[in-house]
Parts: sequence; structure tokens; C-alpha cells
Amino acid sequence: MTKDDAEIAAEERRAAGKRQAEARAEERKARAAAKLRENLMRRKGQARARRSGAADEAFGLPAAKKDESD
Repeated sequence: MTKDDAEIAAEERRAAGKRQAEARAEERKARAAAKLRENLMRRKGQARARRSGAADEAFGLPAAKKDESD
């Protein structure tokens, strides 16, 4: 049983599509890992700033402040 040119070409296209999908998946994983590292560094910096700075005097959420126009 031999494969004709059309079957071979179809298999090559499927293989190329699979490689492209795998490459896109790897790129997504790399971007997600970079975002996680960036987030971790930002949070560590925030924690260091809290430890070394003065205590936060804010109470509650900034959006929940009373209206000062009274």
C-alpha cells in the first residue's frame, strides 16, 4: 500500500499545523510565566515597602471614603 502525493501533502500539513499549535502553546506558557514573575516581584516590593515604611493610616477602601463636601 503506497501513499499518493495528496495523502503525503495532507499529512505534512497536519504535522505543520501541529508544530504551529505547539509553538503557540509554548509562547503562551512563556508569557504566563513572565507575568507571574513580574507579579511576584511587584508584590515582594510592596511587602518590603510596607515593612520599611510608616504604618498605613488609611481605613477601609479608598472608594468608601465619606463625602468631604458636607
